[in-house]
Parts: sequence; structure tokens; C-alpha cells
Amino acid sequence: QVQLVESGGGLVQAGGSLRLSCATSGLTFSYYAMAWFRQSPGKEREFVAAIGASASNTVYAASVKGRFTISRDNGKNTVYLQMNSLKPEDTAVYCCALHQAPVPTPVQYDYPYWGQGTQVTVSS
Repeated sequence: QVQLVESGGGLVQAGGSLRLSCATSGLTFSYYAMAWFRQSPGKEREFVAAIGASASNTVYAASVKGRFTISRDNGKNTVYLQMNSLKPEDTAVYCCALHQAPVPTPVQYDYPYWGQGTQVTVSS
């Protein structure tokens, strides 16, 4: 059974930082691309960042490029999202997702496995 469990969310002031983690189990993590998406109340789910199986291939949404960094530790079956210079508009539930292919994409329908999400709230 594939499981994805996020952690690391919380409340932070604008300009601050948070590091999200997503631990996976039930599959060979190193074979697959991973991504982070987010959703705010009343808004559609949006792509944040993705990383390929090799970790050398990353994709970012324009809104977070230069502020967020996605990384992975294949020995720990975990993907991370380092979020710096946070803004109130980054407030959302952040979910990690697993793509059953090695190449990352920004398309949510390419990801069949999802975590429950972790809340990130950025105060102004």
C-alpha cells in the first residue's frame, strides 16, 4: 500500500521560512518523480514544484521560483520543500504527490498518489 505523509507545516510570519517533508512507503521511491501542490480555500489546486527520480530535473511554478527549493533523499524515501521569503499568498494546504514515472510534470492528473496535506499559514 502506497502512503505519503506530509509534515512541517505551521504558522510563520511573512518573510520567514518553513521546510515541508513528505515521507513515502510502499513503493520504490527512487524510481519516481515527486511534486508539491497547494490549495487555498475557494481556489483550484495549483502546482508548486516537482522533482525527477534523479533529482537533477526540477520544475517550479513561476510564483515560487527563486524562493522555494524542492529536494529528495532517496535513502530516506522523502521529498522536501524548503520555503523561504514566505508571503501571505503562500497560505494553503500543501500536498505531496507521486508520479509513476521518473520525469516530473506540473500536471496534477499525472500523479495518482497523494498525501493528506499539511497547513501552511503565513501572517502579514
